[in-house]
Amino acid sequence: MSLLTLGLAAAPGAAAAGQPRIDLRVLVVDDGGSPVRGIAAQLKSTGIPYTTVDLTDAGRPTLTEAFLSDTVNGRPRARYQGVVLPDEAPFGAGSAEQTALETYERTYGIPQVDAYTWAHPGVGLDHTSEGGWAGSLDGRTAAVTDAGRAGYFGYLDGALTFEDNDPSVQESYGYVARPRTGFTSYVDLPVPDGSGRGSLIGEYHHDGRRELVVTFAHNHHQQQFRVLARGIVEWLTQGVHLGRARNYFAVHVDDVLAPDSRWDTARNCTPGDFGCVGVDGGGTAPIRMTAADAGYAAQWQREHSFTLDLVYNAGSGERWKSENGNTDALAGQLLADKARYRWINHTYTHPFLGCAQDTSTVPWSCARNADGSTRYMSRADISAEIRNNHDWGLARGLPLDRTELVTGEHSGLRTLPQQPDDNPDLAGALADNGVRWLASDNSREPEQRSVGAALTVPRYPMNVYYNAGTEEEMADEYNWIHTSAADGGSGGCENGPSSTCLAAPLDAATGYRSYIVPLEARTALGHVVSGDPRPHYAHQSNLAEDRTLYPVLDEVLADYRALFADNTPVENLGQRAIGTELQRRAAWRTALASGKVTAYRIGTTVTITAPPGTQTPVTTPEGTKKQLLIGTTAFGTPYAGQRSAWTTPERLQSAVALKLP
Repeated sequence: MSLLTLGLAAAPGAAAAGQPRIDLRVLVVDDGGSPVRGIAAQLKSTGIPYTTVDLTDAGRPTLTEAFLSDTVNGRPRARYQGVVLPDEAPFGAGSAEQTALETYERTYGIPQVDAYTWAHPGVGLDHTSEGGWAGSLDGRTAAVTDAGRAGYFGYLDGALTFEDNDPSVQESYGYVARPRTGFTSYVDLPVPDGSGRGSLIGEYHHDGRRELVVTFAHNHHQQQFRVLARGIVEWLTQGVHLGRARNYFAVHVDDVLAPDSRWDTARNCTPGDFGCVGVDGGGTAPIRMTAADAGYAAQWQREHSFTLDLVYNAGSGERWKSENGNTDALAGQLLADKARYRWINHTYTHPFLGCAQDTSTVPWSCARNADGSTRYMSRADISAEIRNNHDWGLARGLPLDRTELVTGEHSGLRTLPQQPDDNPDLAGALADNGVRWLASDNSREPEQRSVGAALTVPRYPMNVYYNAGTEEEMADEYNWIHTSAADGGSGGCENGPSSTCLAAPLDAATGYRSYIVPLEARTALGHVVSGDPRPHYAHQSNLAEDRTLYPVLDEVLADYRALFADNTPVENLGQRAIGTELQRRAAWRTALASGKVTAYRIGTTVTITAPPGTQTPVTTPEGTKKQLLIGTTAFGTPYAGQRSAWTTPERLQSAVALKLP
């Protein structure tokens, strides 16, 4: 068993009676509402263990002193380090369960989060009729107070605007109220139609207890909650807990060196695709970056302190060069700036690595051998595509990681409905080339899985089309997909139980910037602020011509940096690091589910045991030191005002000891 020890201040009032044991686990009392479940989702994504009591379950346990606490080896034990409730008194004021819970919190110094409640003196706030306000918060701008920045919301330093995605729908209702004695506001808002500011999140200290009072409705999909959820959870755990949370953003640019087919605005399809009459050169010209586009990409990276992952097809580039005078200024410029990027193998010529495609019908189907079995690309052919591309890059000094691979169209992996299984020769070809991290499409396979000895790294497709070089082409294709037949679209959006069609087609000249960019940026930013490490992907065509990808990236990064303090930078990881993070998270979830993780604190010490070899995620305050065999060193790395790491015992030690300042 691995053993982790770290310090923490003793619970209030504990010293006189002997310091109790407090388990590092959260109690979640669930009424089925989205506010509680939003906080539970944050606990889960962070890696914090929690126990749920479902109020809608007639067979649920009753909250009693015995349920909440007991003794271990004669020492009093609090089973939970924090409590999440739907509101301040879900069991009813004065009831046996409510009294047991409040006594428990008072005895052991346990914090309580009221996931959503109204403003009234019982939670330390004036009624909204006393200079406050209640109503829709959609589109309104809140801010972190000085007290919030000095505490667990110090990772934020900018204005926070509540989402208003649909003016016809109320998305978040809230109470904006003035604090009373004992209440400290952490997030507030100018009182609408009034004067001064009123609290939305704050701490109410009373009767020997502490409550974090949240007075706005929320769910874990809303951006404002995702941004604030870290502070809520850190307050709940007082900044010492199992699990870690960081914000990530990585962007893969596929098909580098290869040309991409162009959307045909007359045929409403892409030449070269199955079912589209015509081929490249027959009505449209392929899209390919120029040397000037490559120079702009390098400059953009420098200006934004952000690294793109170039996912390249060398063979496709060599073919293009042979057809265009045996010169390639694009490749020359990219190679001149090669050290500025991360590079990922995308196979030599971007073939489909799965079954042989029979295109005699639309949609295509898998070709069959004489015995009726599926005909697949061979292991030797797949291996050659991987090897030749890697060798080309190696010969030109690209900073490559052999263990990373993105196959063309994520081919080789199962492709429903035509190919329900992976190409059986894929895993062997990956092993032949030392590939351990294989990209997959998150829209089809959101969970990491094994392909032989390799693991997948799911990627988010960006809604910036590979087959559009200009903003007008982008808007035209978007209109075809997302408008009704009556409005000139394909009508596909009319299928299903409800229409997802645009109210009217986008303006061809302005629709991309005014509608598609904000929508895609908001989606990507939502992934970032929820701590999801999965990379996003676009294509080299989006860095060419109108350079359509940059407006999306600019908005994501600008919005992020406007919200977060400098101590909470977005982490820009490579594919292997992302795959490793996903792998560790899955292993941690398995360890927690096994019931073999135990974590608790006694006074200034926390002890954690886990199955041997388990990488344990831990978050602690700044200044925490890790005890070595001789001496100490700083624990973890700083992020959002704290320190965190995946940790195991040091060599020659059976325990990891961390000491708080």
